[in-house]
Amino acid sequence: MKIEVIQGDITKIKVDVIVNAANSSLLGGGGVDGAIHRAGGKEILEECQQIRNRQGKCKTGQAVITTAGKLLAKKVIHTVGPVYNNEEGINEKKELLADCYRNSLLLAKENDLKTIAFPNISTGIYRFPKDIAAAIAIKTVKENPILEKVLFVCFDEENYKVYKEILKK
Repeated sequence: MKIEVIQGDITKIKVDVIVNAANSSLLGGGGVDGAIHRAGGKEILEECQQIRNRQGKCKTGQAVITTAGKLLAKKVIHTVGPVYNNEEGINEKKELLADCYRNSLLLAKENDLKTIAFPNISTGIYRFPKDIAAAIAIKTVKENPILEKVLFVCFDEENYKVYKEILKK
């Protein structure tokens, strides 16, 4: 499995599947979630609504898959990261964040997708510390080498530098 990190816009990446750092409603929101819904078009939202009608909200750490609409990817995996408020419950939140990556990889494999791009899950409005989140993301991916290529797409320079540093080790 090849692991790479780049700085850029995940909505412009050509891989089999991109991962959306979604909220539990699956109906779009801010940050990467809003960008993916805007760039992908209404097909993504329609499939998210169908999923919600079947199963209700998406729980933290879980993942679901939809079309990618107008995006370059074939599919979008939506996963809900944990909200970080303080150190209280940090171990559970770390495990839930790892579940986001693990469940996304497994869902990609189940759908015969070989290349995946991840955003920096939970590091925006969910306020997970970027260094801890990056270490969890990279460790989880390395422990689950089931796809051909994993790309970490960092929107901001700070996350990009953190990921680059951890990957060097």
